[in-house]
Amino acid sequence: MLDRLQIVKQRFDEISDLIIQPDVISDQKRYVQLNKEYKDLKALAEKRDEYVLLMANIEEANEIIADNSDADMTEMAKMQLEEAKDRLPELEEEIKFMLIPKDPEDAKNVMVEIRAGTGGDEASIFAGDLFRMYTKYCENRGWRTSVVDMNEGTSGGFKEVIFEVTGEDVYGTLKFEAGVHRVQRVPQTETQGRVHTSAATVMVLPEAEEFDVQIDMNDVRVDFFCSSGPGGQSVNTTKSAVRLTHVPTGLVAQCQDQKSQHKNKDKAFIVLRSRLYEQELAKKQAEDASTRTSQVSSGDRSAKIRTYNYAQGRVTDHRVGLTLYDLGNIMNGDIQKIVEELALVNNMEKLKEASEVF
Repeated sequence: MLDRLQIVKQRFDEISDLIIQPDVISDQKRYVQLNKEYKDLKALAEKRDEYVLLMANIEEANEIIADNSDADMTEMAKMQLEEAKDRLPELEEEIKFMLIPKDPEDAKNVMVEIRAGTGGDEASIFAGDLFRMYTKYCENRGWRTSVVDMNEGTSGGFKEVIFEVTGEDVYGTLKFEAGVHRVQRVPQTETQGRVHTSAATVMVLPEAEEFDVQIDMNDVRVDFFCSSGPGGQSVNTTKSAVRLTHVPTGLVAQCQDQKSQHKNKDKAFIVLRSRLYEQELAKKQAEDASTRTSQVSSGDRSAKIRTYNYAQGRVTDHRVGLTLYDLGNIMNGDIQKIVEELALVNNMEKLKEASEVF
């Protein structure tokens, strides 16, 4: 393990020197990438220093105990050795997890798309509930959310809502939310008290930077139209809403949240870039799936991942068999236990695959 940590230390020292070089600072793409790597390696370099110090303490304590010329020093050395040996396995596990190669997408911001599925009006209402759940969760994490586009349901909620989330390690946290979410409850629109099953689909797209995806403007058709929904006097009077169509792929992105046509166009381009980027990422994940089967894959949009049962007050994540009887708090944004369990299972799978390295 120490050999691998020494390689990490060398790379950390190299990057520490690179990020202050003028030619690197002037190259925005390289500077951003190196800064992300610096941040990841800094935490590992600190663990490496702790590990080296711990091993030195163990060696020193063993020497004092072997010498046994001073009773007080020997007793202190025994205590030091016991403390170090208690900490060592825990530290080694922490380092093993940190040495697992990180998904380079994890640090990215995201576009979250929630669409009502089967269930009519109730599915739209449920899509609205999921939107509220995620925005509350993001607020608790200190992340910023911004609506890009929405299509409201006839009885509340949304037929579709797209929103941007910006913050630290957003994609790495939210990527396992992608898939089909199912709700079992008596709908507000049901007059006879029967429990219905409805569904909504969640997509989590890593937000692509301009240098991640190059878009040829000759391939994009731009349409302007009047906004719909709430928004004051500018709604249905000015063509501020923007729709972009990427002709080669047929992908469409639109934004009508801002009153400014220019701002809507900028946001729509962010969505379009992210969809094009996600398309390439999905191909890569499909290739990886042939060699690796994960319980908590973030790529399959058609997979039923979670059920929210209102009658029993429970939420069940089917991928990891986790059931929590805390539906009220979960729908109010408290999904951290679910997020942590999914991340833990994913990390354990990665650790198992990388075990031969250690």
